[in-house]
Amino acid sequence: MCYSFSLTTFTLVLLLLSLPTFIPSVSNSTNAQHAKKQPPNNNNMLPSEAETLFKIMESMSSDQAWRISHPNPCQPGSSWPGIECKTSQDNHLHVTRLDFGTSPNPTCKTTATFPSQIFALPYLQSVFFFNCFTHAKTTLTFSQIRLSNSSLQQISLRSNPALIGPIPPQITSLKSLQILTLSQNRLTGQIPVAIFSLNSLVHLDLSYNMLTGTIPSQVGNLKNLVGLDLSYNLLTGSMPVTIGQLGLLQKLDLSSNSISGAIPDSIEKLNLLVFMALSNNKLRGQFPRGLAKLQSLQYFIMDENPMNMPLPLEFGDLVKLQELRLANSGYSGTIPPSFSQLMNLSTLSLQNNKLSGEIPAGFGSLPHIYHLNLSRNLLSGVVPFESSFLKRLGRNLDLSGNPGLCLSPSVAYSVKIGVSVCGSNKNGSVIQPLKKSQAPSGFSILFFLFVPWGLLGLHQILFPI
Repeated sequence: MCYSFSLTTFTLVLLLLSLPTFIPSVSNSTNAQHAKKQPPNNNNMLPSEAETLFKIMESMSSDQAWRISHPNPCQPGSSWPGIECKTSQDNHLHVTRLDFGTSPNPTCKTTATFPSQIFALPYLQSVFFFNCFTHAKTTLTFSQIRLSNSSLQQISLRSNPALIGPIPPQITSLKSLQILTLSQNRLTGQIPVAIFSLNSLVHLDLSYNMLTGTIPSQVGNLKNLVGLDLSYNLLTGSMPVTIGQLGLLQKLDLSSNSISGAIPDSIEKLNLLVFMALSNNKLRGQFPRGLAKLQSLQYFIMDENPMNMPLPLEFGDLVKLQELRLANSGYSGTIPPSFSQLMNLSTLSLQNNKLSGEIPAGFGSLPHIYHLNLSRNLLSGVVPFESSFLKRLGRNLDLSGNPGLCLSPSVAYSVKIGVSVCGSNKNGSVIQPLKKSQAPSGFSILFFLFVPWGLLGLHQILFPI
């Protein structure tokens, strides 16, 4: 009996001794499981980052009372328009993208100026301002301290007529920058040389501004550059030879500046180049010797340059060309028959030059051509196109302003292309129209030769013997 009691007592003592340690253990386990079931609190931003964002939004847009309507800017389901957020390793949401200017993104108020506070958002990767700074004049202002902590990879400021002043050299502190678009603003001054130390740049667009000076030779340092657009500025000087060092370049647009000299021979190294536009400059001289090496080129646009030379035969070797525009540049001589080898060509513009001779017959066999302008030249001969070709192009074919050209009577009435109809002789063969200076004398000779015999024949019909 005593033994039984002692055993029972011993068992209870063991249970009691284990109870204090057992209960917390269960409690901790339950809390751990509960913690696993609950997601981390990612709906909140750091207070300092949220405050910076509120200040940016209040200075830029009056669409809403941002602090009241969206107290948690990154909260899923109620985030701001024009904002993207991502969770970082600290389990907080951070702003990674901001868009301003067009609906559904926040629109900009008339007093909006460039918010340099964006560089205080350490996780911001992309920022876009489209048609934002339209009334209150503003400049690009960067804080060196803030820039050093920036993660920005893309900056785009487009169509901001009140954005003035120079491009600050401090922009080079944005070491992660890959895309820089400062287009259609009113930026002035020279392109800062320091900008070409941004080795991560893939796309650089400074078009439609009022930038002056020359294109720095340091442009060749941007080894990763795929797109370069400096068009519609006031740039002078020559194309730097170092452009040939941009081995990954696919787009080059320097049109509508005052760039002079010749296209450098180093351009032949750009074997990935797809688009090249050099229109409305002061370029002259010979084309690069290695022009035919640009086998990826699909668009070559070089209107409005005082070239004053024959058309290069090498264009016929650029078999991927889809558009070739060489208008109003003083080209002379004949159109090379090699142009007929451009089977992918859709647009050929050679108007307002001094081209002579006949139109290459092979043009009528180009399967993709839909726009052909050879107007205002000195071309002559019979237009070598069938009626089906004339109908297919319709108004996209312009041969006007070539007084020596004429259409065969068999196709003359298919479409109007600004060319007169060829005459024909007694054998039925086509002859070209006479020049205006020859027309009166020729007409007089024909009149005096045939009119008397015609009158005699008429007299015999009316008064037979």
